[in-house]
Amino acid sequence: MFVQLGTVMVHAQVRGAASAPAVLLLHSMATDLHMWDPQAEAMAQRYRVVAMDMRGHGLTTAPAGDYSMADLANDGFALLDALGIAKAHVAGVSIGGRIALQMAAMRPERVLSLMPCDTALDFQPAANWSERIAQVRAQGMASVAEATLGRWVLDKSLPSSRALMQMILTTTVDGFCGCGAALRDCSADEVKGITVPTTILGGEQDPGTTPAKAREIQAVIPGSTLHVLPDAAHIPNFEQEAQMTRLLLAHLDAVSLPADRREAGMAVRKRVLGEAHVARSEAALTPMDAPFRDFILDGAWGGVWTRPGLSHRDRSLLCLGMLAALGHHDEFKLHVRATRNTGVTPEEIAEVLLQVAVYGGVPAANTALKLAKDILKEDA
Repeated sequence: MFVQLGTVMVHAQVRGAASAPAVLLLHSMATDLHMWDPQAEAMAQRYRVVAMDMRGHGLTTAPAGDYSMADLANDGFALLDALGIAKAHVAGVSIGGRIALQMAAMRPERVLSLMPCDTALDFQPAANWSERIAQVRAQGMASVAEATLGRWVLDKSLPSSRALMQMILTTTVDGFCGCGAALRDCSADEVKGITVPTTILGGEQDPGTTPAKAREIQAVIPGSTLHVLPDAAHIPNFEQEAQMTRLLLAHLDAVSLPADRREAGMAVRKRVLGEAHVARSEAALTPMDAPFRDFILDGAWGGVWTRPGLSHRDRSLLCLGMLAALGHHDEFKLHVRATRNTGVTPEEIAEVLLQVAVYGGVPAANTALKLAKDILKEDA
């Protein structure tokens, strides 16, 4: 999608159910939003994931001149506003991580939690960035490409590393230099007083934003957690894809769901079935069915749906297949309506029901198909 935010035309991608908690992903300088592809795909199974190209990166336009860290943070808030998102978890790598810190310092009421990766409180000495900006202005992005990739990855022969090289070479000079000025001019004082839940990641072999820099961030954010990733340099998204994804999902799940299993179950129930349905159900609750509701909250929603092994989308597909095969039509209709929240498409429902026809019987699948068509027609 493309959104005009003041003088900047921003390119962004949105994945996941609209009712899920939002996660904003901010990329490193000289890359684009595709740097986050492995993590975004996994997060979108349970969260509404918004990834954006920074000014002068990817398909976002590049205003001339220097940018400030506040400018870049406000771009993030403006995109959330355009999408109708009041609050979001914010993750970023390198400058993206520093922008995430800036957002939490500027508007803490809008940042649910932070995941800064391979970043720092400041990027001194400023002269280093002034020299790099001057070099790129004079000689273009190709003049810094090899040295930059060497700091980012451990194995430059990987397809993902070659993709990162393409991102470097296609970054605009104005975008690189404008963002470079934001790094040059930012200070640690700008991000004092952050108190939102924070998990910090850093590559063990990152030569620029070293683990020591990550520990400096941890020291100024009370209660924050630090994970140093072995066999990772400045951009771990590809070379340590599985470990990085697992840590970020663990953070999101820990801060999104209550510790109490029944409370967590209620949160997931609302996320899957929708706030309106749950409100109607709760309003109709009587002493007769309250114990059953508590049993379902604790056992199904709190005990199974909260587990990380399968996404909500996967569990939604499984429920549709089993309920159709067993002929539990009321529950089947409920879970067809829930697909607007779980991200299951009508095409995927059709595939599930073909599977049901083979292994559960044609009559069961035929009935379920009619029910699904009626419900999806109502929602259209």
